[in-house]
Amino acid sequence: MIETLAYLACVLGFAGFGGKLLEAGRDQPARTLWFLAGFGICIALGISDGMPAMDALAGHQTWYAEYAPLAGDLAKFGAIGFTVAFTRSMRFGADARLGWHAVLSWAVIAVEIVLFTLAGPDRAGDETVVAADRRPFLVAYELVFVVYGVLSLVLVAVFFARFAARARAGSLRTGLWLIFAGAVAGVAWTLWDLDDVASLIATGGVEATEDLPAVVLGAACVVLAVAGSTLSVWGPSLAAPWRWLRAFRDYRRIEPLWTVLRDAVPGIALDPARGLGRGAEFALYRRVIEICDGHLALRPYFDPDLPAQVVDRARREGVPTRWVAATVDAATLAAALVAREAGHRFQPDDADEPVGRSVAADVSAEAAWLVEVTRAWRRSALVADVRGETRRELGVSV
Repeated sequence: MIETLAYLACVLGFAGFGGKLLEAGRDQPARTLWFLAGFGICIALGISDGMPAMDALAGHQTWYAEYAPLAGDLAKFGAIGFTVAFTRSMRFGADARLGWHAVLSWAVIAVEIVLFTLAGPDRAGDETVVAADRRPFLVAYELVFVVYGVLSLVLVAVFFARFAARARAGSLRTGLWLIFAGAVAGVAWTLWDLDDVASLIATGGVEATEDLPAVVLGAACVVLAVAGSTLSVWGPSLAAPWRWLRAFRDYRRIEPLWTVLRDAVPGIALDPARGLGRGAEFALYRRVIEICDGHLALRPYFDPDLPAQVVDRARREGVPTRWVAATVDAATLAAALVAREAGHRFQPDDADEPVGRSVAADVSAEAAWLVEVTRAWRRSALVADVRGETRRELGVSV
């Protein structure tokens, strides 16, 4: 299982970020994308290095067995370095210099190579062991890796958290939060090396390959980072069924309101025979337009004094604040339909449309508003009262 997870993370690292490079093409700065790709490649190599299959591929050579831990850790250093470089390029621009972190990264790598060489660990079966007098060098080696990795990845996580908090809702924000989660998983993965420090102090040896928690955390880091950075590739395809379901749900929810307006003003139906023939989103778009056209056709029948009266009554009757606006819209529409049935005009034909709630100029926001109005239309006792009172005032029989 450990090997399967390791190689899956490796494949995701190569495929995910390779796909990002192909998808982006020339639309994004090459330097920034190569930082991203470098992270994926390095972290994949860091996870897979030292696994039995890699050992077999190297022909079970002693030199590989002894230096595989160093090679794997250097790959992880590279992944962390590329992560910070990618973050700086996003913050300061694609041409920004890497600055102090590049110098620090190379210095830490040099120190780690020296410490590993001084420790001179040996491979003994599934463990890497070190002589007692050289044990402090390997402990220092592990601690330097943990401190450097945690500090770097915490900076990355904080940056993406701030960026995501300011981003607009949508795929960009989702992608940023996924990258943030990947950085947090990377911090946990790095901290897991403290288990090796404890093992070194207690027994003088550590497992030569990654254990299950380390592989799980590393794989989580890769999956989340790949998912966040490549959301633009797979996000639209994954979101399409949800958009269809949301559109279909809203299409059905506003049907009672549309039906009563169509019965009152048959001319608003653009093409009754088509229905969902061109998809739920298009059908919802048509239905929203038809309801708006029905509102416009009823302009002369809206009582301009009624909205304020309904607001006062809604507050007195304890209608929740979030439902007041929709209740006002539904009640004034109900009264307008009764007035039209009675042939009673409150305003001339060219009167302005009644003032209602300000809604964002897109179909999804308008549909969400009409869902609220339909809910009030069907369930609000106040709307039913206004309808009944208007019928009695205008002498319209039920």
